[in-house]
Amino acid sequence: MHITLFPTRLETELTLHRAGETLTINGKVCDFSHVAEGASLPSGTFGCDHLVSEVTRINGVLRLAVILPHAADAPGETLFPAALALTEDGPVALPPFTGSGVPSAG
Repeated sequence: MHITLFPTRLETELTLHRAGETLTINGKVCDFSHVAEGASLPSGTFGCDHLVSEVTRINGVLRLAVILPHAADAPGETLFPAALALTEDGPVALPPFTGSGVPSAG
């Protein structure tokens, strides 16, 4: 699963948890298992406000984009985040929400 992060100034933190082809985004379960190879489904299909792109499957890899909320004092790694290449299930490590040194729970 390949996730592009779009930094956005918001008051609530983001949590992501992967389980196979399912991604839980702030408690909202998004099951991407029905996205066929080469197909794209609009973000609205999944009913999640944090999902901001079509969900596609290319060469077996799901590709999507989510909003990465951050505080006013967010560090550079949050404002200019690297994409995530998820291969393992479990909580997803995210850039810190704030520059206070307290990382996002993921």
